[in-house]
Amino acid sequence: MSNSILNQAIHSEYAEVIQISKTAGEIQKEYFRTRSFKIKTKSSAVDLVTEVDVKCDQYIVEQLKRLFPEDQILSEEQGLYVPETKKSAYKWIIDPLDGTTNFSNGIPIFAVSIARWCENKPVFGVVYVPMLDELFYAEKGRGAYHNHERIQRSDCDQLNQAVVGTGFPYNRATARNNNGENIQKMIPLIKGARRLGAAAYDLCLVAMGVLDAFWELRLAQWDLAAGMLIIEEAGGTFYYIEEGQMYNVITGNEHLVAQIQELVDLEN
Repeated sequence: MSNSILNQAIHSEYAEVIQISKTAGEIQKEYFRTRSFKIKTKSSAVDLVTEVDVKCDQYIVEQLKRLFPEDQILSEEQGLYVPETKKSAYKWIIDPLDGTTNFSNGIPIFAVSIARWCENKPVFGVVYVPMLDELFYAEKGRGAYHNHERIQRSDCDQLNQAVVGTGFPYNRATARNNNGENIQKMIPLIKGARRLGAAAYDLCLVAMGVLDAFWELRLAQWDLAAGMLIIEEAGGTFYYIEEGQMYNVITGNEHLVAQIQELVDLEN
């Protein structure tokens, strides 16, 4: 697709950000299934970070500082960067490699997620899934796109006909609510449940109607920063409760979101 056609869907300043996401994806492809990268743990034994996460994080942050020197940047691996002068109202929120466990185990479902927020609302987001070569992006008021084709959320309004995604928190061994009881309650009521292990991609699948709905507990802001806008621009509903900088989320069309709200426990 030519840049001229792409720029009809988004402002030209974001075209290079889309390319940054794809370049980060190429870095991930180079390391995928090579076992030639180091793996460390963060908050728990199942909360992983690889040197590929860090390398991609550093690359994306460096490029965004070059393109948008007045913007703040929040990245999963480096935290918050605030320019010393000429601060703007914009903040970039980055998950350089969402689905690190999948990546480190050779499972080809992981993603690069980059979003720009203003006054606590997303205005642009891109998610790139390198091993599947799937690109999702949206700008506020301009629709949502998958591989440059406009997308729309599912119209399914009955849970017994819905394929629903979910996930489980890193502290599932110690959490009061680890989503286990929720999934037990939901399974008899839905057509199918899916746990893919990369929330940014789950959200994009909701936006294009592949998943009819999705819920998860204790997502970080960088997990959903791009996907939230992509869903909303695809006509979906994004309901969330924010607790201690973590987000408990239900998303899909308004009918399914309302039904799932009545069934799942979103309290931590």
